[in-house]
Amino acid sequence: MQTSPVTAPRQATAPPASGSGRFGLATATALVMGNIIGGGIFMIPAAVAPFGTLSLVAFAVLTVGAIALALVFGQLARRNPRTGGPYVYAREAFGDFAGFLSAWSYWITTWVSNAALAVAAVGYLEVLVPIGDNPVTEIAVALAFQWLPALANLAGTRYVGAVQLVSTVLKFIPLALVAVGGLFFFDPKNLGPFDAGNQGWAGGMSAAAAILLFSYLGVESAAMSAGQVRDPERNVGRASVLGTTGAAVVYLLGTVAVFGTVAHDQLVHSTAPFSDAVNAVFGGTWGGSVIAVAALVSMLGALNGWTLLAAQAPYAAAKDGLFPASFTKVRRGVPTFGVLVSVALASLLTVLNFASGAKGAFDMLVLVTTFTATVPYLLSTAAQLYWLVRGASDKVDNGRLVRDAVPGLGAFAFSLWLLAGAGYAAVYQGVLFLFAGILVYVWMAGRRRSAE
Repeated sequence: MQTSPVTAPRQATAPPASGSGRFGLATATALVMGNIIGGGIFMIPAAVAPFGTLSLVAFAVLTVGAIALALVFGQLARRNPRTGGPYVYAREAFGDFAGFLSAWSYWITTWVSNAALAVAAVGYLEVLVPIGDNPVTEIAVALAFQWLPALANLAGTRYVGAVQLVSTVLKFIPLALVAVGGLFFFDPKNLGPFDAGNQGWAGGMSAAAAILLFSYLGVESAAMSAGQVRDPERNVGRASVLGTTGAAVVYLLGTVAVFGTVAHDQLVHSTAPFSDAVNAVFGGTWGGSVIAVAALVSMLGALNGWTLLAAQAPYAAAKDGLFPASFTKVRRGVPTFGVLVSVALASLLTVLNFASGAKGAFDMLVLVTTFTATVPYLLSTAAQLYWLVRGASDKVDNGRLVRDAVPGLGAFAFSLWLLAGAGYAAVYQGVLFLFAGILVYVWMAGRRRSAE
């Protein structure tokens, strides 16, 4: 038997027994789908309209990559069905430091993204309830959007799952109605040019992909919460694929429906493309209110799921001595300390956003998450390829090796595309945030060695 080129990590906790989790397949699928579909779906058609219908081709290619990544997470969960997902896989394959970088990077992504979601929710609420340009009111509303999902998490995984199921159904219904109903009113004349940006196939697809790439963040949700999933060896992979596929269907059909019901010249300048599609199909101006309600439900569901994930990565790392021990405190199946710290940091960032002169700092941090989100993906797919290579040296069946390697290589390429789409500024700033965590790693590793 060959030995790993890195120090084998200690197993601080045994994998959960099959059937011990509280999330069934339906809830785990809703967690994946709910976290992928946040508020971005409501702006995607207008965002990619300047590139023409070529962007639909880019969307289809990205969908294949996202499903490949979901398959990889399912394969990795069968190997090690612990809570922590990407952190667990990176640490098992490459050691403590890689695992810490994955957990640290993912944690930054979650609480910064939650702040961004809460700020965006304020904008949608103003469509329904006039808030006015009052920073105090805006801060109060944004904090409510963060703390209500946090309270649901603190109540236990049973309530997290219930909120996720309900919010996913409520957000899916209006989006599906627009996506499917809009196809009956589809008019090819509304599509506009195939390559509206005149950048050619390669240039147009890359430009559209840079916007669309992050639509599938959240595909790892079931793997991250594997300890709460019943029969995780089977259900994590199923939930990842089903949730990603479901989100893809909504994304693609919804975007096609909007492209076909709203004139291209109007869509390029639209600030509410789904509302414009509803108005074009049914007449009137009530579409804005309907879509605003759907968007708020969508973002509340995403905040509920992402709040749970924000506590899972540091929890798993803390169990292995790589994060402070306080993050291991669990109540009713939820890492309570991690939830509280994450929502507190997101709340602080939200307050800074609405404070005078802090908008630039907030935008910069949101940009950083486009990089930090890809680090756990790259490390996870690299871990899968690493185990496949080791298996090949142990003379595993070649047919099975090829079958597992194809989605692994596709997922790695997808992750690299995510990284490229983040842009130079995001990569530069993200690396600084990532490496700043090394101080935390040094402190925790030093204390652990002293205690041995």
